[in-house]
Amino acid sequence: MRPAAAGTTRLLCLAGVVTAVGLLPWLSGRNPALTVLRARSAEQEPTREALDAVRRDLGLGAGPLHLLGDWAGGLLRGDLGTSWVSHTEVGPSVAAGLQVSLGLMGAALAVALLPAAALVAPVLVRGRGSAGAGAAMLAAVPEFLLATVALLVCGVWLGWLPTSGWQGPEHLVLPAVALGVPAGGLLGRLVADALPAVLDERWVELWRGAGVSRARVAWAALRRVVPPLVPQFGMAAVGLTGGAVAVETVFAVPGIGRTALGAAKSQDLPLLQGSVLALLLLGLVAGVAAAFTRRALLGPALRDASLTLPTARPVRTHPAIPLTLFTLLAVTIGWGLLRDPYAVHTTARLAAPSWAHPLGTDGLGRDVLARLGHGAASTVGTATAVCLLSLLVALALGFLPGVAAGAADIANALPPVIVGILVAAAAGPGTGGAALAVALISWPPLAAHAAALVQEVRSSGFLTAQRALGAPRSWILTRHVLPSVAAPVARHALLRLPGIALALASLGFLGLGAQPPAPEWGLLLDESRAYVERAPWAALAPAVALALLAGLAVSGAAYAQGRAAYDQGRRTVASAVRKEAPVGI
Repeated sequence: MRPAAAGTTRLLCLAGVVTAVGLLPWLSGRNPALTVLRARSAEQEPTREALDAVRRDLGLGAGPLHLLGDWAGGLLRGDLGTSWVSHTEVGPSVAAGLQVSLGLMGAALAVALLPAAALVAPVLVRGRGSAGAGAAMLAAVPEFLLATVALLVCGVWLGWLPTSGWQGPEHLVLPAVALGVPAGGLLGRLVADALPAVLDERWVELWRGAGVSRARVAWAALRRVVPPLVPQFGMAAVGLTGGAVAVETVFAVPGIGRTALGAAKSQDLPLLQGSVLALLLLGLVAGVAAAFTRRALLGPALRDASLTLPTARPVRTHPAIPLTLFTLLAVTIGWGLLRDPYAVHTTARLAAPSWAHPLGTDGLGRDVLARLGHGAASTVGTATAVCLLSLLVALALGFLPGVAAGAADIANALPPVIVGILVAAAAGPGTGGAALAVALISWPPLAAHAAALVQEVRSSGFLTAQRALGAPRSWILTRHVLPSVAAPVARHALLRLPGIALALASLGFLGLGAQPPAPEWGLLLDESRAYVERAPWAALAPAVALALLAGLAVSGAAYAQGRAAYDQGRRTVASAVRKEAPVGI
């Protein structure tokens, strides 16, 4: 029943997403008629008659079912509609943007192979070790942050490569690097962390004893590692669709992500519908391709087997690393909270760092340190609320693993940026919309953790005894199951807090989250791009802060995992000692 429930939930969630896309003109809480009127003629007065004429032209007067039916009917005929702003067919614009994005993603995957190979090769040569915390941090760096740093260093300061446009191969390099390096770090980390456990398996020892060459053993170990990890590779490919939106925006690449973002901001909803469907289709195709690739790699003999990897060794890190990063961030934020983030000093515009302004000033003369501190406070507060909501959803869905699995598949196929674009189109950009977008897709890892713990607790011996004694189900749930599940999942949610803050910052960077003059980190980075050549410190301050936040997320999670593994080992040894000890001891 569980696979059937998961499949049904998956189809229902997919239908819900497609329906939401089709109903965007009706769901929009903004005034698309006013936006379209201003886009068509900035000089025309927005009178009631003019707005009513635009609504009739766009078909906004019809009900939701009529709008959805017309859109679905056109979709079945291959007609994505006509742009509200440019009066051109949406289909060719989506196809052109999709072609550019596919080329960029292909180049990014080629770039990703380089850091992935660099992380995996030492493990194959030594036969032990793992990718380490450095690879984890590389995978955690947001694409928009890496793109901004690459543009600043390689494009502006050094002048090696062009910083915008799509005219030739040289314009592809920086976007592909910004998009491919984090993906390569993730792929390399997955393989390198799983290899040591595989190289410790019995068959490797037998092959080496039989004189099989090291290269052949390494190739066989990779063949053993890759199939169970292919679904994770598919998730990395899905992540490229979300990262492409930010990278295309930074480098002004005319891809499907930038097209979708521009359509959301201009309320060109037909173009937005077609672009989001194309991005969703890319994510679903990546998932299906991953499933078929896994079947092909396993072959007929193991195709129906539940092939899993041995438990990967946790990445160990010294507790001083997260403590140092946390101290740096805390001191910077605390210092900034003591200053005024909104005070404008026109005479001190783009001032260099000094004692009066330790991190310089922005284009309006506002203190960067103050805005950094106050932006962190609001971002962390919003991320905490999102964490709490995700925790509650995960605890509820942990008792419905079949339903949660199907919904999680669709949530995983939607990067935060895509959901943020949809929410912004319906409700307008803002902190609340960004928080909702991140919350909608941040619960699957927590729900999977909760479901595993629920299954473990329910199968324990003491609960069997409780049922035999006639304990009611509600008493068992509230006194045993929930306390055993809630605490570990809450710690897991706390470790995801920096990652959620980074997701909120990415939406702010794209203009989908907090709006000016709010001092939000992603928004600070976006605002500083206009004068990055004259005042690079205004961009470096939020960039370094976001990098420290990513490092804190990775090192904190690594330390927690290592500590948990250490405690589990101590409990196992203590249990073995108790079993072997004489009765009189």
